[in-house]
Amino acid sequence: MKNQLTILFLFISVVSFGKTITVGKGKQFATVKQAISHASAGDTVLIDAGVYQEGQLVLEKRLVLKGVNSPVLDGEKKYEILTIKANGAVVEGMVFRNSGRSSYLDIAAVRIADSRYVTVKNNRFETTFFGIYSQHATACIILGNKLSSDAKDEINSANGIHCWKSDSMRIEGNEITGHRDGIYFEFVTNSFIKNNYSYENVRYGIHFMFSNNDSYVNNTFKNNGAGVAVMYSNHIHMQQNVFADNWGSAAYGILLKDISDGSITGNTFQNNSVAVMMEGSSRLQIEKNKFTGNGWAMKIQANCMDNIITQNNFISNSFDVATNGELVLSHFEKNYWDKYEGYDLNRNGIGDVPYRPVSLYAMITERNPASMMLYRSFMATLIDKIEKVVPVLTPVDLKDETPLMKPVKL
Repeated sequence: MKNQLTILFLFISVVSFGKTITVGKGKQFATVKQAISHASAGDTVLIDAGVYQEGQLVLEKRLVLKGVNSPVLDGEKKYEILTIKANGAVVEGMVFRNSGRSSYLDIAAVRIADSRYVTVKNNRFETTFFGIYSQHATACIILGNKLSSDAKDEINSANGIHCWKSDSMRIEGNEITGHRDGIYFEFVTNSFIKNNYSYENVRYGIHFMFSNNDSYVNNTFKNNGAGVAVMYSNHIHMQQNVFADNWGSAAYGILLKDISDGSITGNTFQNNSVAVMMEGSSRLQIEKNKFTGNGWAMKIQANCMDNIITQNNFISNSFDVATNGELVLSHFEKNYWDKYEGYDLNRNGIGDVPYRPVSLYAMITERNPASMMLYRSFMATLIDKIEKVVPVLTPVDLKDETPLMKPVKL
């Protein structure tokens, strides 16, 4: 421990005593490229206000690039603007604009390549392809950035914050809009995503692929084309997020495909076509979430197993739960269902008769969407009530044996 503190002190000392270099009109250097070339590791490069069109900048030294009065690095829609290949580099206070675009190259405004402990914070990204791209990066911080672009479709657009084969990343306090996916993780481990606002992106607000042991907490994903997707990943923990206003025939609050051993706790799912869509997912703890105003609160495919759905509030959803088979391998207990019409004679707060959340009319609608025209009709209500009394088509074992009489305090 003593040796680690000594190394940390020496590192801070080196950083603190580096010299300051200025860039801009009437400053030491007229271009950022000149300043980087003349700087030594540990120096701070202060870039004054202005528009700098210098092609691709490559940072291979541990420098602090700091903008003063929001200087603009303009890629002229041709270049990757800044490539970082230095451990411990810091980039802050800049505006990155008009990066290049390509149908076969992953061109980014800022790329972190094979580096550790890089910090990219409090920058703006305007009309970029990939905003911030990390590859083989470790323990980097992406903090407080605002990323906006002009994506119209998936093919000709890219992601706001894209992490590939990275570890121990911290993505916090960023605002991302107008990209293909707001945040994209592929082969990313042990990373933390917190307090981000990802909205109005073409596809997903956040997208996980083959990424394990990650957490995302207190983020808002709103009005994205297809919502949020977590795929082929394990040990993902999703807490206190908001999934809202994701509408469309293929839109979800969150899509869980072939994931396992994770948790979904304390989240709000509001006004989504489908709040939670589960395919091939197992051993998930889904607890203390609020489902309100959704078309379907949950769709659980028959290939899901050993999931525990407990102490959630289901309020004002058109349909609470849907499934595509009779085999039920997930367990519901102690949830609050606003459609529950049972009773509690011993007043222990738990209904005396089970609640069956799968509606027959939901199953009919799933197979024939046009039948939604009769959703609030007397006939639809009658069909559901008869099915609840004598279940014939809905899964007999899909039920909450201990429904709560009052909403859970979240």
